[in-house]
Amino acid sequence: MSKTIKIGTRDSELALWQAKTVQQQLENLGYKAELVPVKSTGDIVLDKPLYELGITGVFTRTLDVALLNHDVDIAVHSLKDVPTILPKGIEQIAVLKRGNVNDTLVFKDNEEFLGAREAVVATGSLRRRAQWLNRYPTHTIVDLRGNVNSRLQKLTDNDWNGAIFAAAGIGRIGLRPEDSINLSWMIPAPAQGAIMIAALGENDFAIEACSQLNHEETEICTSIEREFLNKLEGGCTAPIGALAFIKNEEVNFKGVLLSKDGSKKIEVSKTEALGKHDDIADFCANYIIDRGGKRLMDDIKNESKTTNVYSTKSLTEDQRLLFHEKVTAKSSDFIKTNPNRIQKHIVKNEIRNVIITSKNAVDALLTNFSADELQFKNIYCVGRRTKRLIENRIGKVTHSEKNAKALANYLVEFMEGTEVTFFCSNLRLDDLPNILEENNIVVNEVEAYETKFDGVSLDDSVESVMFYSPSTVQSFKQKNDKEVIAFCIGETTATEARKRFKDVRVAKVPTVESVIELVNQHYVL
Repeated sequence: MSKTIKIGTRDSELALWQAKTVQQQLENLGYKAELVPVKSTGDIVLDKPLYELGITGVFTRTLDVALLNHDVDIAVHSLKDVPTILPKGIEQIAVLKRGNVNDTLVFKDNEEFLGAREAVVATGSLRRRAQWLNRYPTHTIVDLRGNVNSRLQKLTDNDWNGAIFAAAGIGRIGLRPEDSINLSWMIPAPAQGAIMIAALGENDFAIEACSQLNHEETEICTSIEREFLNKLEGGCTAPIGALAFIKNEEVNFKGVLLSKDGSKKIEVSKTEALGKHDDIADFCANYIIDRGGKRLMDDIKNESKTTNVYSTKSLTEDQRLLFHEKVTAKSSDFIKTNPNRIQKHIVKNEIRNVIITSKNAVDALLTNFSADELQFKNIYCVGRRTKRLIENRIGKVTHSEKNAKALANYLVEFMEGTEVTFFCSNLRLDDLPNILEENNIVVNEVEAYETKFDGVSLDDSVESVMFYSPSTVQSFKQKNDKEVIAFCIGETTATEARKRFKDVRVAKVPTVESVIELVNQHYVL
């Protein structure tokens, strides 16, 4: 254990407390560990509410970059600040035992204002604001930003009645005043009170070390809450609360969605036996959506400014909030896919060489057959995510490449035999089969799924469009005949875009987040 684990952390007092806790626990196990403090956007920009900064993961992005650059081995976060979808290559490797999950009201003088018609309460949280106004609709909410110390000082310096904090935050650094009460009626943020450790998926040493710190019960509960959040987000900023806890071998869950002003509230609660709780988040999210949640979120979406960027793939709330404040983005899926029926005789016998270039093809195969029925000797694929899905669901991948053309060139040199089965879409690119056939390799194409164009006509205000495949470019042009800046996820997509647009830009890495970063760079300059 001679290697020292570098622990990335924000440099606020609370963040350092959390990182030191992880450091101490690692050292108790015999590992060497050191802290590497960094500043985040959330620590620097203090003149706006968190929900107006235009990005989610506002406190985690700097540490994500540090991980990806190998400046640190692990990053320690408050799990409630972490986006529900992590950047490519980064994984959650441990969650420590959870602290106090509640929100806490710190008040001045006394609590009598709670019964008054007029009162002023401070918070920078959209969720706390909405729940407070739902309970006390005549009160006034003012914005409160900064670290715990500065927020407490602002409460002292201003003529406010109280301010709302996370109980775990003020408790961990010993700053909880006597004049405070837990708000047991307020449903906390998903994963509030939990400390999470992240690392690169390839860092086996860090994963092995930190996995010993994982608290299983906390991991189960926070995973349910974050799944609920993820399923509800739907491309809009909305106040969402969620709490799961385990008692008497049962998982108890409650969740809430509100309008921003707190005038509308949809709640849900459900209990399932531990071990049979896998669908609880999905059930509760759908319950809220079906009872007016979709309309509520649509209303919130309609409050947005004039759209200047459009994504041809639906964005998650985490992704949408990564945009710079100068960007107003909307999104929808410009292509839809449906699995085809695949004849059983195709997989009746072992297939020596198989090509799979997308997750959609994997899904189509598993819709038609069980994994045991798929007797593939050599599987060749495109993309790390596709490879991961194949190896999790079907079997080991013999070789993978970043794009179809690179895979074709590899197969020409190294593939066993002279015949391959290609599970593809009806709109597949020609590069791969053409290269193989030119080199006397027989390609048996099987249309595993159908891709349909489903684009929409965009408003004149849209200046830029984000593309993720040649098909999304083609779908866009079916409905739109305008010149836009084309932000592309990769070179294959860019090649198609250059046939149709003058200004084409390509992301550094093939992820949605990287395309968003490309958009931000343009609008910040």
